[in-house]
Amino acid sequence: MIRYRGKKKVLDKVKELDAFPKVPEEYVDSTSVSVTFSVITFFIVAWLIYSEVTYYLDSNLVFKFMPDIDMDEKLHINIDITVAMPCSNLGADILDSTSQSVFGFGELQEEDTWFELTQEQQDAFDAVKYLNSYLREEYHSIWQLLWKKGHGSVRATVPPRKNRPNRRPDACRLHGVLTLNKVAGNFHITAGKSLHLPTGHIHLNMLFDDTPQNFSHRIHRLSFGNPANGIIYPLEGDEKITNEQNMLYQYFVEVVPTDVEITLDSIKTFQYSVKELERPVSHSKGSHGVPGIFFKYDMAALKIKVYQERENPLKFILRLYSVIGGIYVLGSFINTVVSTIRTVYIDKPHTVLRNENIEKKKYENPLLLSTDLDVPVDLIKQ
Repeated sequence: MIRYRGKKKVLDKVKELDAFPKVPEEYVDSTSVSVTFSVITFFIVAWLIYSEVTYYLDSNLVFKFMPDIDMDEKLHINIDITVAMPCSNLGADILDSTSQSVFGFGELQEEDTWFELTQEQQDAFDAVKYLNSYLREEYHSIWQLLWKKGHGSVRATVPPRKNRPNRRPDACRLHGVLTLNKVAGNFHITAGKSLHLPTGHIHLNMLFDDTPQNFSHRIHRLSFGNPANGIIYPLEGDEKITNEQNMLYQYFVEVVPTDVEITLDSIKTFQYSVKELERPVSHSKGSHGVPGIFFKYDMAALKIKVYQERENPLKFILRLYSVIGGIYVLGSFINTVVSTIRTVYIDKPHTVLRNENIEKKKYENPLLLSTDLDVPVDLIKQ
């Protein structure tokens, strides 16, 4: 049996096939100018590609208002407040327009503490206060940066107290998460524990009429829903300190549902605006009311949808190719012009002089030159 052993030769022939004719090496002239332009063109193209990709990923933010029809959704309120009264003298409750039992919302944890902060704790709280104040004042100029890049967590927790004072705690820290209905409600902190009834609750504050009631407070955290970049909570870092007794602090909060849809993530949260009112309660002076801290919140009828709007991918690819092709053509044109000028005004005189020297040496063959030799005449005659 005869076997065909020409496989290697066939593969070699196939490898030698080239659809694009190449210029022989002897006709190629590599110059330092061409190499320099090639390197510069490469870096310019790389920088432009990076800029175009960054611009494409840095999409525009669109804010769209639409009716909020999801009324069955629950609302989570995150609370962390310190009040300058012992926990035994305080009661925190919440009521909404549905008259639902307060036991269905959850319960806040009470922690006895001291209202006066250590230097370390005061520095941490001041940092949160000043940062939130700056963000609220400059939000109109940095909102895009906040939504796209985020601003970290401004809810810096106060570090634990290292040295405990040698006195009884004079303050109460209330913290936790409550689950609410998406309706108007009232979260309040007043003197006296509450007594829950089938139709609501009452506070036994008449037992503390003769007790000084100082409602100075710090708000470490007060937000609705999950945190999201770009959303600032105005009351976080707020501090109210007073020397007057029986003060009434009222916060009127407008809660706005917000749906955030960004790359590979989707968040349903809430943001709010707030108005504040404070006044002393004095029945003898005609200023009636119940001393305490009241957060009266209401839900907005419209919600905000925040999403990213990017350019069409096909347009992005076409623009990217046009940039690369334009830089390549422009670089080639400049390289041709510079090479031509270099050839005409710099290389040509040297080439002509070199050719003349070659021609001169060609005809100055020592064997063909006539030299002045002293040859005897007698020898020539012979």
